[in-house]
Amino acid sequence: MPSRVRLALLAAALCAVAGAQAQSKPAPRPAAAPAAAAAPADDPVGKQMAEAGQLAAHAWLLLLDRKDWGTAWDTSASVFRQSVPLGSWMDAIPKVRQPFGNLVERQPVETIYKTSMPGRPEGHYVTVMFASKFDKNPQVQEVVTAMRDADGRWRVAGYTAR
Repeated sequence: MPSRVRLALLAAALCAVAGAQAQSKPAPRPAAAPAAAAAPADDPVGKQMAEAGQLAAHAWLLLLDRKDWGTAWDTSASVFRQSVPLGSWMDAIPKVRQPFGNLVERQPVETIYKTSMPGRPEGHYVTVMFASKFDKNPQVQEVVTAMRDADGRWRVAGYTAR
């Protein structure tokens, strides 16, 4: 099965698992500025991991765009749910996101695949930096870290926006 088809199926599965049917399609990556991946070109496994982590990050952000805070928390990595209680998440995330307004455009700027993160066990981690534009704030940097959980699924383990 071609890699793009597998990635499309993975993206569809992530959205289905999350209960998220995207109401808008993500903006295509501009040809002149593709997202950078930390995995070397000669490392096909690292490249696949980076792509899978980026898809998981983007699918999870779609939940935030829809203000589906609870599903975003439910579908996040267990380390995220253990460190951020649901009540705290439900109080904090609207305060972070609502001042931005509605999403206008989001582009991945950099994608970094690592096998270790400070304070975390060895594993597969992908951090994606997005340049996002919202109707009330045209310059937002969103940073999403996804990890491959013990069951093999990619889930979000961290999120910041500024």
